[in-house]
Amino acid sequence: MVTEALADTRVVLVNGARQVGKSTLTRLTAGPHDAVIRLLDDPATARAAKDDPTGFVEHESLMVIDEIQLAPELLGPIKVSVDLDPTPGRYLLTGSSRILALRTLPDALPGRMEVIELWPFSQGEMQDGPDRFVDAAFQHGPNLDHSSELRRRDYLDRVASGGYPEAVRRTSRRRTAFFDSYLSTLIERDVLELASIERHGDLLKLLALLAGRTGCLLVPATLANQSGIPRTTLIRYLELLSSVFLIKRIPAWSTGQAHRAVGTPKLAFVDTGIACHLLGQDAVQLGEPNGAAGGMMENFVTMELARQLTWSDQRGRLYHYRTKDKVEVDAVIETPDGRVIGIEVKAGATVRTEDLTGLRNLASRLGDRFIAGYVLYTGQQTLPFGEKIKALPLEALWRLAP
Repeated sequence: MVTEALADTRVVLVNGARQVGKSTLTRLTAGPHDAVIRLLDDPATARAAKDDPTGFVEHESLMVIDEIQLAPELLGPIKVSVDLDPTPGRYLLTGSSRILALRTLPDALPGRMEVIELWPFSQGEMQDGPDRFVDAAFQHGPNLDHSSELRRRDYLDRVASGGYPEAVRRTSRRRTAFFDSYLSTLIERDVLELASIERHGDLLKLLALLAGRTGCLLVPATLANQSGIPRTTLIRYLELLSSVFLIKRIPAWSTGQAHRAVGTPKLAFVDTGIACHLLGQDAVQLGEPNGAAGGMMENFVTMELARQLTWSDQRGRLYHYRTKDKVEVDAVIETPDGRVIGIEVKAGATVRTEDLTGLRNLASRLGDRFIAGYVLYTGQQTLPFGEKIKALPLEALWRLAP
C-alpha cells in the first residue's frame, strides 16, 4: 500500500500508534530507493530540523522523516518543495499522533499528501490468515461457512494479548510491564506534544474509567459525572486520546428513515490488550463470571473489522446500531451504494434467540439492502438462523476470504 502510494503521490504519511512497526515498514519501503532517512527521535537531528527546516528537507530523491510530529515546522518547507517539484515519491513521513490535531500545524498538505494509518497487528497478520472477512461477507452473504478448533479461552488469550508486536511476544507478567511503560510514555510525551495537561493523573483516571465502559455509548456528560472531570476538559481529553491512537469512536448508524435510532457514538479501544491492562484483567480473569469478556470481545471484533476496512477491496464504513428501545447491533458495515452487513458478537459458545433480535430488526428495515447478518461467537460450528442470518465461529474473521 505504501509503495503504491509513493508511485503517484508526492508526500505519504504513515500514521499510527507507537510500537506498531511504522519505522520498520518505512525503512523496508525505502530500501530500493536512494533514500535519506532522518530520525527526529535523535536530539541532534530534531535540533537541525528546527534550526533550518528549509535546508533540512532539501534532497534530490526520497526522504524518510520519522516522527514528523516532533518537528511540524518541516511541513511548510515540504509543501513549498513539492509544489516546485511535483514528482511522486518525494517524502515518506511517519507520525505517532494524528497530525491534523497538532496545535502548530501550518498546513495539512491538502491534495499533496496521502495518509495511511498503521494499526497494531491484526489476527490475520499474527496467525497467517487472509484477513478478508469483509470482502467475503459482501461477496457471499449468508453462504459463508467456517468451522474452528478454537475455544473460548483461546479467544480470551488473544483479547488480553492485543496486537502490539512487543506485547504479543511477552509472557502475561512481562506484558504488564510493557503496557505500564507504554502508557507512561504516551501520556508524558505524545499527549504533551498536542496540548498542555497539568494534571496527568486525571488523564490516567479517565483511561481506567473508559476501559470499564468499552463497548458502551460515549456520553461525555455521564463520564464527567463519574470522573469528576469538567465536561469541557473531558471532551478535550477524549480528543487527545483519540489523536494518539488509544481510543476510537464508532459512529451510530441510521437508515435515514429510522427516527428512533440513537445517534450517540460507541467507545472502542484501538488495542484490547491495553484495555484489559487498564482493568487489571488477564485471560483467566476475563473469563470469570464478573469478568469483562463481553465488552472486550465486542471491542476485539470491532477493531479487527476496522483494520480490515483499511485494506479490503470492498469499500465500507463501520458503525454501530442502537434504537431508543435498546435494540442493537454491535457492528454495521455499509458500502457507498447502500448495501449493509450486521455483526453481533457473543463471548459465549451458545447462541440464543434473543441474540438475533438486533440483526432481525436491521434486516426488516433494510429489505434487499441487507446482505447478511452474522453472530460471531466462541463456538466451533456454523449455524443457520433463518433467512440471511448465521452464527459463525469468531475465527472466521481472519480465516475467510472471498
